[in-house]
Amino acid sequence: MRPGETRTRRSSDERVRAAMTQARKVSPVPQEARSFQGHRAGLVTRLIAAILDGVVVLVMMVSAYLGWAAMKFLLSPRSFSWPDLHEVLVSVVTGLCVATLYLATTWAVTGRSYGCKVMGLRVVNFREQRMRPVGALLRAIYCVFFPIGLFWCAVNRQNRSLADVLLRTSVIHDWEIHHH
Repeated sequence: MRPGETRTRRSSDERVRAAMTQARKVSPVPQEARSFQGHRAGLVTRLIAAILDGVVVLVMMVSAYLGWAAMKFLLSPRSFSWPDLHEVLVSVVTGLCVATLYLATTWAVTGRSYGCKVMGLRVVNFREQRMRPVGALLRAIYCVFFPIGLFWCAVNRQNRSLADVLLRTSVIHDWEIHHH
């Protein structure tokens, strides 16, 4: 080999290494959203995430109800009947409990529910870390049983809901993939 060829190969190898290093540094955060990364989310974004989470819980409840009704029908097709008012009330209470457990579990395990994931949000504690299970459960109870508190974001300068203020939590824009 000639000396000039070796230099060309080395510089080509160096360029490949530099390109690979740059590729590793590419952020999954969309360019338009990078200025929001780590900042508290506003009312509209959080409201959309909450609606998506409500749909998830509704789908879980309808699926469970239809499964229960199918089982009831299979066991006794001649005496099958749709639920009465008492069973509807039980279903509502069950739905509230399912929503609470769903939110508490997702916030404690990953910091984000399905709605948060879709909207690029993460629920964090006052240290901007993933919530502990007890804190996540308290926040979920508050959010499910007092959802109107979310609208406090509209008047709070720090975009914090009443649950955030009381429990010292925040919902931040976070599109990064965290491995905790």
